[in-house]
Amino acid sequence: MSFLLSARGLHKRFGAVVAADDVSIDVPPGQKLSLIGSNGAGKTTFVNMVTGFLKPDSGQIELLGDDITRLSPRHIARLGICRSFQIPQLCIELTALENLLVAVAAASPKRLSLWHPAEADGGRERAEHLLERFGLAPSAKRRVTELAGGIRKLLDIAMALARHPKLLLLDEPTSGVSAEEKVPTMERAMEALAQESVTVMFVEHDMDIVGAFSERVIAFYSGRIIDDGVPAAVLNNPEVQRYVTGAAK
Repeated sequence: MSFLLSARGLHKRFGAVVAADDVSIDVPPGQKLSLIGSNGAGKTTFVNMVTGFLKPDSGQIELLGDDITRLSPRHIARLGICRSFQIPQLCIELTALENLLVAVAAASPKRLSLWHPAEADGGRERAEHLLERFGLAPSAKRRVTELAGGIRKLLDIAMALARHPKLLLLDEPTSGVSAEEKVPTMERAMEALAQESVTVMFVEHDMDIVGAFSERVIAFYSGRIIDDGVPAAVLNNPEVQRYVTGAAK
């Protein structure tokens, strides 16, 4: 099988703290997988290494067989790995539409220019299409400061999708979202993402979300992988229940 993403023997230390201990993961195209683990288990460290925000002390990361281990975040994004953030990275004084116009313009192969309108070359059409896809059209002209947590999350994901990524990493897509918004927010996001050929990897602490929206679950503990498989099997693993979900009896 050919893999979209392949990580081999990743190690990362922060002083005495081991954040990644021989982490190896292969991800085939089109998969929907989640990373779970308690705070400090190594999930976000892995995501940060894949996206270039951190460099591993040793090991290798490949995208479609090409080594991306030492590339910059910007270069990795251009190659097709994009992400959203636990705290949405939005221009809070701009409207939802204006944020997407910026994202679409930044994703264009043309260089950004103060003299080139963000709405040009189909930019507005692409931004409006993303708003519709994520159910954000009613919020198009509202400033980010006026938007609820779930809407901000969806907007952040829509902006990440503007570049047509091959792999999209979502860092805690339902954190900061009210309990009643969590499932509808994730449903809307996954329905929108299903319309593009994109592999989705998300970090999540809500096991109901993990069970409902993952095809595969990778459980981290103390910088290493303790299980990797289908959701039912991983979530019923006694070691995962003891160290991750707290469900062990």
